[in-house]
Amino acid sequence: MQENHADKPLQPGDRAPNVVLDAITRNGKIAIDDFRGQKPVLVGLFRGLHCPFCRRQIAAMAELTDALQEKGIDSLTVVNTPIERARLYFRYHPLPNLLAASDPERVSHRAFGLPNIEFTESENEWPHKVSMSTMSSMQIDMPGELPEPMNVMAAMEYLDKADGYEFTEDDTRMIATGHGQLVGEFLLDRDGVVRWCFTEVEEGGRNLFGGPAPRDVMSAAANMAV
Repeated sequence: MQENHADKPLQPGDRAPNVVLDAITRNGKIAIDDFRGQKPVLVGLFRGLHCPFCRRQIAAMAELTDALQEKGIDSLTVVNTPIERARLYFRYHPLPNLLAASDPERVSHRAFGLPNIEFTESENEWPHKVSMSTMSSMQIDMPGELPEPMNVMAAMEYLDKADGYEFTEDDTRMIATGHGQLVGEFLLDRDGVVRWCFTEVEEGGRNLFGGPAPRDVMSAAANMAV
């Protein structure tokens, strides 16, 4: 199958491409076309499970599964973590009703137009290039998770320690090629057309390492259900 590649994140009104991935939480494959003509679906495209921010966003998305299903909407979580590593993680950290797929090559991210940032010495060209000084000056504020606002690296280290997350060779490989991968969530109608989205690309990067408010997701779902 020829790979799709969008130049910028898909927006409401855009038709989502088909992507076929290995299923994590069940056997076989999962494809976007599995939902087309059947049900609306919320697709979450995340970095690998090595990312503590993504682990939290995945859990937040999973918490909405039942509420979304009540409105006739399915959910699909995609992580750029190799299949066996991902299965091992979710075996020990199960999330009820989670439907997840593995995408270590980030095919789905490119298809939905989510760029992989290049980190530079001094050049900023959002969302494709960001200087290390810009990243190091960013403060992450997560009340209840972090004791105080921290820079990105310190926050990641703190959260990984809090989670007891043990890195493997698979994690290291994914970080080496995709540590700048931006993420997002896309709500598709039953025809596979984007009706709502939230991405780290938006707001000039102010969404980095954060996810959509649950009320915003459910508001979009309610509008879809009307």
